[in-house]
Amino acid sequence: MRPHQISLETAQKLAKALGIPLEQVMHMPQHILIQKLMELEKEKKDER
Repeated sequence: MRPHQISLETAQKLAKALGIPLEQVMHMPQHILIQKLMELEKEKKDER
């Protein structure tokens, strides 16, 4: 599987937000990464 086509800065922000290593973010299946991003967004909305 190829690494995602995202910038280093974006990958670092995702790794920090998800609490996982940068390498894991880059090689995570895309559908799982999208699911985790949706969960983060939902948590942000719930905090408001």
